[in-house]
Amino acid sequence: MFLKTQPLHFIIFNESTDTRPKRNQIKEITPRKNEAKRFDIFFSEPKMSSSLSLKTVRQLQVASPVPADIDIANSVEPFHISEIAKDLNLSPKHYDLYGKYKAKVLLSVIDELKGSGDGYYVVVGGITPTPLGEGKSTTTVGLCQALGAFQDKKVVTCLRQPSQGPTFGIKGGAAGGGYSQVIPMDEFNLHLTGDIHAITAANNLLAAAIDTRIFHEATQSDKALMNRLCPPNKEGKRSFNDIMFRRLTKLGISKTSPEDLTPEEVKKFARLDIDPDSITWRRVMDINDRFLRKITIGQGPDEKGMVRETAFDISVASEIMAVLALTTSLADMRERLGKMVIGNSRAGDPVTADDLGVGGALTVLMKDAINPTLMQTLEGTPVLVHAGPFANIAHGNSSIVADKIALKLVGPGGFVVTEAGFGADIGTEKFMNIKCRYSGLTPQCAIIVATIRALKMHGGGPDVVAGKPLNNAYITENVALVEAGCINLAKHISNTKAYGVNVVVAVNKFSTDSEAELNAVRNSALAAGAYDAVICTHHAHGGKGAVDLGIAVQRACENVTQPLKFLYPLDFSIKEKIEAIARSYGASGVEYSEQAEKQIEMYSKQGFSGLPICMAKTQYSFSHNASEKGAPTGFVLPIRDVRASIGAGFIYPLVGTMSTMPGLPTRPCFYDIDLDTTTGKVIGLS
Repeated sequence: MFLKTQPLHFIIFNESTDTRPKRNQIKEITPRKNEAKRFDIFFSEPKMSSSLSLKTVRQLQVASPVPADIDIANSVEPFHISEIAKDLNLSPKHYDLYGKYKAKVLLSVIDELKGSGDGYYVVVGGITPTPLGEGKSTTTVGLCQALGAFQDKKVVTCLRQPSQGPTFGIKGGAAGGGYSQVIPMDEFNLHLTGDIHAITAANNLLAAAIDTRIFHEATQSDKALMNRLCPPNKEGKRSFNDIMFRRLTKLGISKTSPEDLTPEEVKKFARLDIDPDSITWRRVMDINDRFLRKITIGQGPDEKGMVRETAFDISVASEIMAVLALTTSLADMRERLGKMVIGNSRAGDPVTADDLGVGGALTVLMKDAINPTLMQTLEGTPVLVHAGPFANIAHGNSSIVADKIALKLVGPGGFVVTEAGFGADIGTEKFMNIKCRYSGLTPQCAIIVATIRALKMHGGGPDVVAGKPLNNAYITENVALVEAGCINLAKHISNTKAYGVNVVVAVNKFSTDSEAELNAVRNSALAAGAYDAVICTHHAHGGKGAVDLGIAVQRACENVTQPLKFLYPLDFSIKEKIEAIARSYGASGVEYSEQAEKQIEMYSKQGFSGLPICMAKTQYSFSHNASEKGAPTGFVLPIRDVRASIGAGFIYPLVGTMSTMPGLPTRPCFYDIDLDTTTGKVIGLS
C-alpha cells in the first residue's frame, strides 16, 4: 500500500481577498479504497476566477528501497480528472474529457481570466547532464507536490509531452520518477491525447504536398496548372479560394478572378518553381531510427524519374512542434503554419506552406492539439502537458499557452513551474531568449538541478554510459572530485543569473551521496552566486522531500529585484547573435562552413535576420564536443549548417555533427516494456 487515508487538514482560501471559509463550509468526503481523503470547500457558484474553491490532496506512504517508477504509478488510483479541474476552478465548459484521467483545457480560459493577475513563474533547468539524466522532471514534479500538498500554495506544473523516441530508446519516459511523478504514467509517456501524432500527420502532409507540386509542375503547362488549381464550377466560372488570395497578395496581384490574370501573372501564381536542392522540409516519425537519416524518394515507376535525396527527422524536431509550443492563439497558429518556409524557388524566393495551399489544412489537423492536456501528480496537484520539442535540436520548452493559462489559474501568490530541456546552456537559454520573447512573460526564479554523479563526471570521473553499471567513483565518497566538477555548476549559475532571475540550486540526492559531498555542492553554489542551494529527496519521499526547495523558491520569487535581460538584441545580425550564444558557452570564436555562410547570406537577404537563434548542439557539453566536460573555454564552435523555422520564428544553426534523428542503442528500453495481459497494465516503462 502506498497511500495513507488519514485526514489532511488543509484550509483553502482566496488569497486575493484573504477571505477564509468558516468551519461549516468545509466538508470531508469519504475516500474510496486506496484513495486519500478530499476536502471540499463550498463557495457560492462564482464566475470564472483564479481563486481555488476546492482542494484535492493525496498523502503518500513511501517504501524503501524505492520501487520501480511504473510500480509506484500503477499502485495509485488517480483522481478523476474533473476533480483536478475543480481544484483550478475549471467547470466542464472549460475542458474536453479524454477518458477518466486526462482533459484538454480550452484556450477560452485565457480570455475569461484576462483581467486576473499572474502567479510566480519558475523555470527548471540543470547542469550539463550525464546520459542518465539528472532528474529535472522529477524535481519539477517534486517541487510542485511540495508547494501544493505541503505548503498549501496554488500551483500548476507545466511539462512537455515526451517523445516515444527516448521512451523506447535510451533515456526512458519523462513523467518524473520515484514518488514525484505525473500519472497515469503510461498514458503520459505514450500516446497522451495524440498531439505528437497530429504533428506527424501535419508535417508529412506538407512534405507530400511539396514533392507532388514539383511533380505536377514538371509535367504540365502554365495553363494546365492554372485550370486544375482553379477548376470551373457548375456554371463554368473559375474562382480563387481563400488561401489563394494569400499568394496573390504576396505576389502583389490585386485581381480577384482567374480569368483576369495575364499569362505572366498566371505563371507567377501557378508555378512555384521549387528548387529541389533548397528544400529543408523533411518527413518525420516519433521513433528513433538511424536508417532514416538519409533516404531516396521517388523511385516508383509512376514518379517518372523524379528522384531526390532527403531524410526523416524525429517528430519533436518538426517545425510544427515548435509552432505549437510558441503560438499564443488559434489565429496566431494559423498564421505561423502558413508562413513556414519549405525551401526556395529557383529565383531564390522563399516558398511557404500557404504558397502550396496547405496552411489551412495543417491548422485543421492541429486544431485540438493547441489545447493543453490536464493531468495530475501522485499527490494530486495539477499538471498541464503541452508540446514536446527537444532542447538539443529544437527550443526545448513546453507551450506558451499552457504557461499563460496556468499563471492565470493560480493567480497572484501562486506558482507555475515549467521545465526547460537538458542543461541550462541550451534549455534555459532558449526559454529566456526565444520563449519569453514571444510570450512576454517574465520568470522570477530559475532552478538548476544538479547531482553528485554528474558533478563527479565533470570533475574528471570516468564516462557514464547508459546501460552499464556505474564506476565505483560514483558510489563512494570523493569530495575532491565533486568540488572539481562544480566548475560546471558555477558556469550555469553565472549564465542564468545574467538574465536577471534569482537562481536556486536543487541537489537531487541519491542514496550513495555523502553529507560531505552534498555540503561541498551547496557551498560551491552559494560561492558562485546562487540565491540558495537545497538538498532534495523528492524521488524517495515525494513532495515532503522538496519542502525546503519550495521555501527557497518562494523566497527567491518574492525577492527578485532585476528585470528580465536577454542575451542579445534581435537587431544583431545572425552571426552576431550566434557568436553571443557561443561566448556564453565559453567559446573564443565561431567557424562557419561554406554551407552555413551561404544559408546565412540567403536568410539575411530574405529578411529573416531579425529572428532569435535556436542552437542545435550536443547536450553533453558546453562545447560541440560531447567528451569535453566541466566548463571548457577557448574552443572554436563549428557551425555546419544553418536552417530557418520561419513559422515558429527562429533561425537554427547546426553545431558540429548534431543529428535531428536519434538512433537506438544496442539494448533499448523497449526490452523491458510489456503488457500484463491479465490486468491490462503496462509494465517495465521507466
